[in-house]
Amino acid sequence: MTDAPFAAAGPGIASRAVPWAKAMSILLGGSVIGIAVTSAITGWSFHVIVEWSEKIFGGLFVAMFAGLLYASVLALIKVHGRSAAEPGVRAWFESGVQASSGIATLALTYTLLGISLGIGSLSSQELNPATIPQVIKGLTEHFSMAFMTTVLGLPVSAALRSALLVYQARAEERA
Repeated sequence: MTDAPFAAAGPGIASRAVPWAKAMSILLGGSVIGIAVTSAITGWSFHVIVEWSEKIFGGLFVAMFAGLLYASVLALIKVHGRSAAEPGVRAWFESGVQASSGIATLALTYTLLGISLGIGSLSSQELNPATIPQVIKGLTEHFSMAFMTTVLGLPVSAALRSALLVYQARAEERA
C-alpha cells in the first residue's frame, strides 16, 4: 500500500497532516504541557486546576480564548514555509494577526469587566465593620479574574503576533 495521495507533500507524517489537525494537535499538546507545568509548580491535581480555571476565567472566556488561539495557530501553520506569492498566504497572515489581536482585546475586555463587576458589587452592599471581610472577598474574586485574563492573554497575543510577523517576513523573502 502506498501513500500516493500524499507523495507530493514530502516525507514524514507531519508534512502530510491536514492543517486543521496540526493546529488542534498543537493546542491539545500545549494544553497538556501547560497543565503539567501548572501541576508541577503548584502541586495541584488536574481536577483542582480545572476548577480554579473555571472559577478565575469562566467558561465563556476559555471558549473564546481557545477559538481565537486555534484560529491564530491555524494561520501560523498556513503561512509557515510558504511564499508570499502563493495564493492565500496574505489572507491567512491577516486572519492570524486579527485573531491574535482578538486575544489581546478579549483579555483587556475581561479585565475591564472584572474591575467593573468588583466596583459594581460595592454599590450593592452596605459597608460596616461586620461586612468588610465579605466585601473584600468579592472584590478580590472579581479583580483576580480581571488581572489573570490580562496575565494570560497579552503575552499569548504578543507571541502569536510575533511568530506571524516572522513567518510572513520569511514568506515575503521567498517570493
